[in-house]
Amino acid sequence: MNIDRYLIREISKPFAAILGVFVALFAGYSVASILSDAVNGLLPMGTIAQLAGLKVLIGLEVLTPISLYIGVVLAFGRLYGDSEVTAMSALGMTPWQLTRPVLTLAACMAIGVSCLSLVVRPWAYRTSHELTQHATAMLNVNAMEAGTFYASQNGDRVIFLTHRAGPNSPAQDVFVQRKLDGHIEVIFSRLAAPQQMVPGGHHQVYLTDAHIYEIDPQNPQNDHILNVQGVSVNPDTVNTGTPGYSAVAASTWRLASSNTSADIAEFQWRLSTGISTLLLGLLGVPMSRTRPRRSKYAKFGPAILIYSAYYLLCTSARTWVEHGAVGKFPGLWWAPCLLALFLLGATYEPYLRGKLLSRQFRQRQTHMAQLALKPLGGSDAA
Repeated sequence: MNIDRYLIREISKPFAAILGVFVALFAGYSVASILSDAVNGLLPMGTIAQLAGLKVLIGLEVLTPISLYIGVVLAFGRLYGDSEVTAMSALGMTPWQLTRPVLTLAACMAIGVSCLSLVVRPWAYRTSHELTQHATAMLNVNAMEAGTFYASQNGDRVIFLTHRAGPNSPAQDVFVQRKLDGHIEVIFSRLAAPQQMVPGGHHQVYLTDAHIYEIDPQNPQNDHILNVQGVSVNPDTVNTGTPGYSAVAASTWRLASSNTSADIAEFQWRLSTGISTLLLGLLGVPMSRTRPRRSKYAKFGPAILIYSAYYLLCTSARTWVEHGAVGKFPGLWWAPCLLALFLLGATYEPYLRGKLLSRQFRQRQTHMAQLALKPLGGSDAA
């Protein structure tokens, strides 16, 4: 039990460090991708932080398995390099006893990743979609800059400012297009000045010398043109509606009873993440085998290449199922099956190699004995 706790502790330290680095990098990338959109750049910092946090929750199902895999490779690589595995074997520890703590830790991680995929991930996607749709409907007009088109994700609203001195200042030659109740509203104003936020969290903008065009695509006779000296409008009033159906945001129970290709691919992906975590954790043990006094990073390169190949296979299999190129069976299960076969081969490779070397040694001894007996047989015959 002491050795089990020691091995788990040695694996947990690099695992926690690697996972922390991956989470920090992924969070930074998420924030950068959110801010890359001109509309998202107007979102409050609290909303951006929430969206980045939700993206990290979604990414944990991929970050956790690779962190565990690398953690096992580095931990056992150090143990092999420092001859600690040799000492444990000399004390009578079997390969199974060395693998048992890894199996325990990988099983716990697999359960956690399965919970993330089956429950947390769809909730995070739904919350992210709702938050994004609501936040983009409540633009911070005070922060808009001239020369940039600010369009909502569904295209129901477009705002363009031709000239503006800076934030919170009036804008000149403002163009606004909105879709409201089945018709299109186009506004062109010579001057627009932001006003204080009204109760309910909405913004008001005062337009001077405005031309308002209401266009009905279905009934052109209902078109109207209005010219006003001054009017207050609410740029947040857009028809956001409800987020459309998305397989990644659907509940697991709904996916389980669906027969569409996209739902099948998403459902199988959620089930496979826990299996992949368990297999990758166990694969780290044979992938870390090295000779004593070698660096713990000696097998790091091949280990990363194997993981990259497996992740590419999984994502490709998911895409093929999603587009109907591969049916519900085998689905994407062939990728974890290949990893399991590779794990078995890597685990028993030393045993198989020993059996082969032993057979070759016996054959060589037999051949040498036959060669040694041939002269003796020739002199007896003479």
